[in-house]
Amino acid sequence: MIYELRIYRCLPGRMPALLSRFETHTLRIWQRLGIRQAGFWTVAVGENSSELYYLLQWHSLAEREEKWEKFVVDPEWHEKRAESERDGPIVASISNSFLKPTAFSSVQ
Repeated sequence: MIYELRIYRCLPGRMPALLSRFETHTLRIWQRLGIRQAGFWTVAVGENSSELYYLLQWHSLAEREEKWEKFVVDPEWHEKRAESERDGPIVASISNSFLKPTAFSSVQ
């Protein structure tokens, strides 16, 4: 397994809109496309309270490319993204990394 760590840095005051978009729309679209999430986190204590962290689980980079390409062009995703940004942009920046579990990791 490969895990993709994605970090979204929200614009001030826009975290509720981002969380709502994931919970209400994005996760359903991912389920339809076969994209598996391994967890979502916000910062409870620390200096990055405007960041959302999440992990996606992939069998391979090829699977990631195939499914992510379908997601980024999905008409429903574009519609829901536009609706959620009617009051302005939500995300200032996104970063991602691909993580490979160590042999001794509890997550494989």
